[in-house]
Amino acid sequence: MTAAEDVVRRMTERGLRLAVAESTTGGLTGHLVVAVPGASRVFVGGVAAYGRKPKIDWLRVPEQTVAAYGSVHEETVLAMARGARDALEVDVAIAESGIASPTNNPDRPGGLYCLAIVGPAGYEHAERQIFEGDREATMRACADRLLTMILEYLDGTA
Repeated sequence: MTAAEDVVRRMTERGLRLAVAESTTGGLTGHLVVAVPGASRVFVGGVAAYGRKPKIDWLRVPEQTVAAYGSVHEETVLAMARGARDALEVDVAIAESGIASPTNNPDRPGGLYCLAIVGPAGYEHAERQIFEGDREATMRACADRLLTMILEYLDGTA
């Protein structure tokens, strides 16, 4: 069973609904979920907010958050997840923003992603990860980690 299949099965069993807010992965995580039969019982929708403007306008990330921290920061992805949860009226929302390609900046290397999940009763978790590989590999690793974060939340181990 894939992580996406497990997410759909377990969220269906609990009657939970999911939304995604993706930047660098451009909707890959949502795609992995909707590829699972029965995903419509769980998946409400997602926003591919690649640029700064959709993060602020569509997901209601405070402009001062992006100005203070930048797009690739735990505070920003938490705000993205909150915005997706509120806009799509779901129980659980995940979000990510990152740098998929190599850079010359050691503080912001290629493969750097910030990921977040928000859930019922004020549950929030954000983390910073560096994934190895080319652009496609880091994007896939990020999507896989987001799905794992959902499973950890459902297990109560997050």
